[in-house]
Amino acid sequence: MDLLERFITLWVVIDPIGTIPVFIAVTAGMAAPDRRKTALLATVVSIAVLLFFLMFGQLLIDALGISLLSFQVAGGVVLFLFALTMIFGDSKPASDRRSVEDEEQAQDSAPSPAIFPLAVPSLASPGAMLAIVMLTDNAQFGVGDQAITGVVMVAVLAVACLFMVLADPIIRVIGNSGAAIVSRVMGMILASVAADAVLSSLLEIARTGSL
Repeated sequence: MDLLERFITLWVVIDPIGTIPVFIAVTAGMAAPDRRKTALLATVVSIAVLLFFLMFGQLLIDALGISLLSFQVAGGVVLFLFALTMIFGDSKPASDRRSVEDEEQAQDSAPSPAIFPLAVPSLASPGAMLAIVMLTDNAQFGVGDQAITGVVMVAVLAVACLFMVLADPIIRVIGNSGAAIVSRVMGMILASVAADAVLSSLLEIARTGSL
């Protein structure tokens, strides 16, 4: 497998451009330095996750008997649920909302948006995890080829990080209100992509009769 084919494969499954609306949605209320830190942390975490699958993914998936289609269904469901939060936001009535102190405590205990949903499942998506496993199959590729795939993966994620950093001027232009509108529009698009991933996987399962 040549270098360009690996790059295109990883570009498609990681989808750096598709991460931009998610990044804008989850960082709209942050200051510019915090957005840059979030972009960098999301990139580092996604690199760590995909490197884990590069080194140990084949053993893990073989041991658990997990298929690519199962990963795609799970990832699509998670992305769809997150898309709903982008579309509807906090829809609870005022009487059900917690106090400011409770909200702050919840935010402190909640995972960073750099971890979820940016690193997983946006950048290090189930498709990206399985693609890394297939591109580093021990039966087909030697250590040198696997190392090259790792370098290409890091390069694609570096581009994704650059795109997230460049989203900062977009937020400055459209403001938080504009970002809220973009969040809901992109949430619809993300929900459609997630639904397509789930339906495609289910149709493939029905066609082949197996996972």
